[in-house]
Order: sequence, then C-alpha cells, then structure tokens
Amino acid sequence: MTTLPKNPNGCPYLILAPMEGVGDRCFRKAMASIGGFNEAVRDFLRVPRNAHIKSLACAYVADELNPIPLAAQIMGSDLDLMAEMAREIESRGAPRIDLNCGCPSNTVTGRGAGSSLLKEPDFLHQVAKAIVKSVSIPVTVKMRSGFEDTSLFRENLLAAQESGIKYLTLHPRTKLDGYGPPAKWDLIAEAKALLHIPVVGNGDILTVEHAAAMLRTTGCDALMIGRGSIINPFIFHEIQASFSGIAFKPEWEALVRYFEVYLEEFPLDMPLRTKVNKLKQLFSFLFKANPELLKRRDAILTSACPDPQAFIDFALPFLRAGWGY
Repeated sequence: MTTLPKNPNGCPYLILAPMEGVGDRCFRKAMASIGGFNEAVRDFLRVPRNAHIKSLACAYVADELNPIPLAAQIMGSDLDLMAEMAREIESRGAPRIDLNCGCPSNTVTGRGAGSSLLKEPDFLHQVAKAIVKSVSIPVTVKMRSGFEDTSLFRENLLAAQESGIKYLTLHPRTKLDGYGPPAKWDLIAEAKALLHIPVVGNGDILTVEHAAAMLRTTGCDALMIGRGSIINPFIFHEIQASFSGIAFKPEWEALVRYFEVYLEEFPLDMPLRTKVNKLKQLFSFLFKANPELLKRRDAILTSACPDPQAFIDFALPFLRAGWGY
C-alpha cells in the first residue's frame, strides 16, 4: 500500500495547495522563502480540446521552488490530450501529476472539466487512468465531494482509486457549495475509511488548531493548505512546531523578505495598477488573522499608492504594529 512520508518530528506531510489567481508564481516563491511545507502544487494548467501541448506545458517549471518539489496539476476532459500533456510535463521533470476534479468555475465545468468530472464516475476513471498509463511518475487526484450533491461521492472515490492513482486529496464541498459553507470534514473521514490509498485532507485549515482537529477527526494521511497559508504565511512552521512541542515565533525579517520576493516575481510587463491591486488582495487575507489589522483594513485597501513599492512602504508599518513587532 502507498504511504505518504512524515516529517522527522512526526508531523504529517504538508502540501501548499494549488489556487487559481492568488496562488500564482509570485505567491509560491514568496511562500518558499518562508518554507515549512514539504511540497507545492502549481495552479492548474488547462488542457482544452484544441490544445498545443508543448506551448501549454512551458508554463510548468519543475525547479521553480528548488529544493521544494513542485507538482503539476492539469485539467481537461480529452483523454488523448490529457495523456499527452502528462507525458510532456513528466519530460520537464515533474515529480507528480495531479488531476483537477474540483474547479467549480462555470467556464470550466461547462467544457466538461474540473468538478464536472464528478457527474460521471466512469468517465472520471477513464481520464485518470489515461494519465496513469501515460507516465511513470505518481498520478494523484484532487476532488470535491460532488457536483450538485454527494449522491455519487463513494462512486467517485472508488473510480479514482481504481484508476491506479497513488493518493487522493479531498476538498469536502460540492461544486454547488463553491467556497461558502463550512467544509464537511466527516466526508474526509468517510473517504479514509473507504479507500486503501492515502487521503489528503483539504479545506478550512486556517490555524494550528484546525490542523490538529482535522487530523484527529478524519484520520487523514496528510494536509493540504491553501487559504490558510495566505492568511498566515507561517502556518506550516507553526504546525511543524506543534509536533515538536515548541513555540514558534515568526521573525519580522522573514515576513519582510516574503513581500520582497513577491515583488521580485511580478512580470515586467504587468501594469503598475494591477501589481498594486494584487498586493492589496494579499494584504486583505492577512487582515483576517488579526483583529487589530481589521481596524486598518479600509485605510490600507483604499490607499492611492502609485506603485507596488510605495504600497509596501505604506502598509508594512500597519502590519508590523498589528502583529506586535
């Protein structure tokens, strides 16, 4: 039976989740400067029916976070193209390929990809198996608990497992749920009891306490964290420290470096206003972990800073005071 490694302190394997939009290269590189996680997954690469595979695959860079492994996630519904994409990405050094069965976007599901695969367990099986057969590296699946409801939940789990994947990550919300209602962790426990491959728990892990509760109540083999890492970039270190029985105190210099790396990774041709807005989006998540920062939210997010560095210079003193440095 496949198992996922644990950290030396007994902490389960920790994965930085793929996130469309905010979880881009800028964010991944910034998070890698802080560390604490074992692996990251790139935001999905869409494989449309008219795909030019080599051009699409160029967006994946295996050593982007070196030495932290970066898995590739692909999304589509054409068996031949998905297999071809998987082979191309393997040739570029990917350690793992993940099949997206969770994206809830209507523009995605309307084309038969993402969470729409959950409407037909047999077809989900075919897509996953086509990828598994095409490569020699591990293939995994990230899925939601269903499309409109969970009536096919067990069927989808078994269809994914029987395709030959190494493990499965479950975000226990349906496509219809979006990101609104609380994640139903009991479904992760159900998946863990049903499957003989490892199950990675994902959804609503915003604090160390949440991580401990998910592990305790679901028995999952590893944790994947997305939104919680935007709210608190040190969450992986805090989880690791909880297993070592020590207190973790983030260093202010590490957080400053986090923003420096984020700025360094902006594409040169990105408009200044877009860069400032992306930083504001990042800061809006950071406010959620701190009541003091919430009081300053409007002042920071409505600031008229002309460029990214000006915004950072304006916002960091608020952040430093709010985090007690």
